[in-house]
Amino acid sequence: MEQEYTVVEHLTELRKRLVIISLAFVVSLGIGFAIATRILNFIKMQPTAANVEWNVFGFTDGIMIYFKCALLLAILITLPIALHQIWLFVKPGLSEAEAKGTAWFIPASFFLFLAGVSFSYFVMFPMMLNFMSNINQSIGATETYGMNQYFSFLFNLVIPVGIVFEMPIVIMFLTKLGIVTPASLRKMRKVAYFALVVLGVLISPPDFISDILIIVPLLVLFEFSIIISSWTLKRTNKRVAEMALKE
Repeated sequence: MEQEYTVVEHLTELRKRLVIISLAFVVSLGIGFAIATRILNFIKMQPTAANVEWNVFGFTDGIMIYFKCALLLAILITLPIALHQIWLFVKPGLSEAEAKGTAWFIPASFFLFLAGVSFSYFVMFPMMLNFMSNINQSIGATETYGMNQYFSFLFNLVIPVGIVFEMPIVIMFLTKLGIVTPASLRKMRKVAYFALVVLGVLISPPDFISDILIIVPLLVLFEFSIIISSWTLKRTNKRVAEMALKE
């Protein structure tokens, strides 16, 4: 009977956290709709968009871009709140030391997501845009870009790269839980490389240069994740040894 109550209690707590995350997302989406126009105008003034005319080829193009921009802003605002709620949900099952040791995962995860978004927008996106524009000009094509195509290309790049940049923190968390180890990561390196190459090809535009610009950072992130995993395992083992000595 106590076990059933515990399960119900956990489900109630989970529902509470999901409700908070949902409310945060709805409020964030409202904020996104309120300032989406300013964000779009800001993007319009950037060097990457200076020579691109935002044509619309359908009545719904403008509103779809408006919605996508608001959605991206909502995700950015909701992400740290969602991470905090997840941490609060698992916190009762952690020791005091584990709770303190995992609290900083929240700002670190948010920082990595922002780093991925910034890297993709300020580095990868201009390079891809310039490369494809040069190819179009070299074959004598007249460039007439649609607003929907421009932003779909931008959002399809920015969001996946931002998520992929979470890899080191996810690996660190799994190492703390004992699910993965540096040795297991090294053993699966070939499989991981293949999976990352496939992922890079899927989220990048269909050209070789764009594939390379995404695949290389993914592979670097994986190698960095192995280093992070090694460091985490050493710290965890050291902490366990210190606690054993105290006992």
